[in-house]
Amino acid sequence: MATDVISKHGFVSKQPFELYMAFVDMRNFLQFLPEDKRGDVEADYDSISATVQGMKIGIMVKERVPYSRIEFVDNGAPFGFAGSLHFDAVPSDPSKTDFHVEFHADLNFMMKMLIGGKLKEAMDKVVDGLVAMSEGRLPDGVDEATLKKMQEELARRQG
Repeated sequence: MATDVISKHGFVSKQPFELYMAFVDMRNFLQFLPEDKRGDVEADYDSISATVQGMKIGIMVKERVPYSRIEFVDNGAPFGFAGSLHFDAVPSDPSKTDFHVEFHADLNFMMKMLIGGKLKEAMDKVVDGLVAMSEGRLPDGVDEATLKKMQEELARRQG
């Protein structure tokens, strides 16, 4: 059963190329995981996979359109899915990006009942979190200690 979900749009206080570059390398996502969870996750430039409750779930980049869109597909998951991240320039403010996520999944009836309604909520939280972080605010559910660890890990990877 096809399920299509489009997140809300959010104006992120970064230019499209800046935001795009943060998502272009799948290894960048490791910094957002607690250190004790990273052992279950493997990532390279094009893909990331994790074992969650005994199931291996993977995502692979299908296409990169520089500074505009990144498309991904499942790479070993219990159901087929695809999605895209959109980085659109804001004509009235070149320092911002109109960001949103699109997601398409082939869910059976049971899976749709279990997670179908939660997908949009999760995607909207991602958008809200990016907007908050780009404005110097903490996303909902993130405390100062977690933020400090994320910043230290980012600095370590960049330095």
